[in-house]
Amino acid sequence: MKKEAMVVCPQPEAAESGIEILRAGGNAVDAAVATALAQTVVDPLMCGIAGFGTAAVYLPGAQVHEYFDFHSPAPLAAREDMWEHLLEGETKDGFGFILKGRVNDIGPQSIGTPATLKGLEVMHQAHGRLPWRQVVEPAIRWAADGYFVRPGMHAFWIDEPTMGRVGNLERLQYCEDSRQLYCRPDGRPKPIGAPLRNEGMAAVLRQIAEEGARPFYQGDLAQKMVTHLQSLGALITHDDLARYQVQRNAPLVGRYRDRTITTNQPPGGGAMLLEMLNILEHFDLASLEHNSPEYLQRVCEAMKKATIDKDQNIGDPKFFDVPLDQLLSKVMARDVAEQIRTGHRFNVARVNPGASVPRDTTHLSVVDADGNAVSLTHSLAMPSGIITPGMGFLYNGCMGVFDPRPGRAGSIQPGKSRFTSSCPTMTFKNGELDVVLGAPGGTQIAMGVLQVLLNVIDHGMEMQAAVSAPRFSSTSNAIDVCNRIPRSTTRALEAQGYAIGRNPYNYTIGWVHGVQVQADGLHGGADPGRDGVAYRLRDGSVH
Repeated sequence: MKKEAMVVCPQPEAAESGIEILRAGGNAVDAAVATALAQTVVDPLMCGIAGFGTAAVYLPGAQVHEYFDFHSPAPLAAREDMWEHLLEGETKDGFGFILKGRVNDIGPQSIGTPATLKGLEVMHQAHGRLPWRQVVEPAIRWAADGYFVRPGMHAFWIDEPTMGRVGNLERLQYCEDSRQLYCRPDGRPKPIGAPLRNEGMAAVLRQIAEEGARPFYQGDLAQKMVTHLQSLGALITHDDLARYQVQRNAPLVGRYRDRTITTNQPPGGGAMLLEMLNILEHFDLASLEHNSPEYLQRVCEAMKKATIDKDQNIGDPKFFDVPLDQLLSKVMARDVAEQIRTGHRFNVARVNPGASVPRDTTHLSVVDADGNAVSLTHSLAMPSGIITPGMGFLYNGCMGVFDPRPGRAGSIQPGKSRFTSSCPTMTFKNGELDVVLGAPGGTQIAMGVLQVLLNVIDHGMEMQAAVSAPRFSSTSNAIDVCNRIPRSTTRALEAQGYAIGRNPYNYTIGWVHGVQVQADGLHGGADPGRDGVAYRLRDGSVH
């Protein structure tokens, strides 16, 4: 195979940044950090330096294969029962809880401890090759020189509010700095193609390039952030920032047919992904018509079982005893598969369920010319709507997914991280790197990643075809489908008693971006539901 490298992500500007760093002699980690920082500028509601994430790093020459988990903990001032009396309901797909006053969903109390910046810095310090200043520089240029509103970005901005959840336009309009950056004078979001510049964020990034993340967590930037947030009634304190630590973990490892699957530990979504693969291994999916009613029924029941187990059993392992041996048991998976085969249907319990269409978060996949690889998913959750004046970046809204009921896997506790479906994943065939992938998409992330893996492994698709195929999901008792699943298929499922939710988007339910390593080179797949690209670097040229 010719020496080549690849960056795949939903934003062309960010992918350009990663390629620039690879051309300058950086490795996959350098490129991933540069890409991620650029994403925080050019996709400002999807991710940010005050967000959270999880990243797989594979460096075969150095015998490194580890995860950098930079989840966002609840502030130390949070209490397990502080919102119990405000509970009104739960989103249908499990992507958060609806509270009176929406205090968990938007505004100052929705903010968890910012984690992304430190996560990227720690990852770079551990395995980067180029100077930190150099990998931050592309993001500074995007902020200072500008970019423009892309179609996928604009579609996210105009999402309507659904069943008690805050709409994204309200998040854009929530504070003056955000309105100035992203809205027209009449309050509507800036249109597709409108130029955007962010001098405040450029200044913050310039300081970070020179001094690292320390000012953001313990210095003058931290002082400015905490003073502003506490004036609004936020729970965040100086201690939250100063004490924050990135976790470095071994991968969670599973097997599916002839592949070794490596993914992230709880509170990430990797256990859900492996549980579903374990169940589905007991079906000859390759012999079924792709996306036929029988295919959807089997896969969706596996999705429902994994969702039930996630709700009950997956939380932050520092606070909750996650029964991984039970969840990933091959014996349990065989028994579940037999139940599905005999017609059993699993019941996903929700509290006063309302609709939700999670479309936040972003992802990048990088493979360099030496075979090093990074799969990184990061997010703001649903952003809080708050920007500290003059700083240019939105804070996360991570508190919205915590369960306000005490004593549960997802309950609020000070310093505890919430569950996230994010599951940056790699697969290996005969000991060699095979696939690098991940996705944005809220609770649908694991479902999108699952289907792309099935498309590659069971149906022999190359990566672009695999990420482009129509998708479906079941994180409730209904089956949700994208609009390219034929109605003849869904009518057959309705005849069996399934409720069907038809999404108006042709490409939806996770937006998977991945790289496939094959004998003839690297094959990239950028999900058509976003603005993404798969850029290949070969002999100094970009393809």
